[in-house]
Amino acid sequence: MLLAKDYVTPEDILKLPSITNNYLCPIDANIYDIEFLRYKIRDLKTGNTILEISLSKDNEDIINDYFVENDSNDLGRFIRYQFTPNFLKLKSIGATFEFKIGNKSIRNFRMIEKHYFRNTLLQCYDFNFGFCMPNSTNTWEHIYDVPSLTSSFINDIINNPFESKSDTFYFADGKLIIHNKADYSFNGVSHED
Repeated sequence: MLLAKDYVTPEDILKLPSITNNYLCPIDANIYDIEFLRYKIRDLKTGNTILEISLSKDNEDIINDYFVENDSNDLGRFIRYQFTPNFLKLKSIGATFEFKIGNKSIRNFRMIEKHYFRNTLLQCYDFNFGFCMPNSTNTWEHIYDVPSLTSSFINDIINNPFESKSDTFYFADGKLIIHNKADYSFNGVSHED
């Protein structure tokens, strides 16, 4: 754990120098019963959808394609993405997710996402959603400016699949309630390549 206190704050996360080895909160820290329902990534310039995943429990095949189970207690906390090299040439993307809230309202809902290649921080994104009503379904789109990288750095990322990683942290009133992890490959092939 990072600290002597019993919860992790946004300030703690912003100071992290590298990807975490473990989850910084237990899965039951999600006392708001937040459930992610749908996730979509689109190219902001063209509006084209790059990826769309329905996370409903009925969609088990899609969930099994993306989510990696490290431990049965962590199911749904680690996702593996496979993109084409063209993804790294995009300037901006929009990532939309739809989520449900349980019986408790959330004040000051915030997400911090840190992206790394090996132990080099590529970008840190910090988004505030604000207030979420209890028993509501919400949609939130984050706009990501893709970091500008040199050709040799991009080639290194493409040639080393899944060494690009991210930690995504969700907070309610300044306390960490959800921590998800992901890794990325950018050497996939599509019909447009």
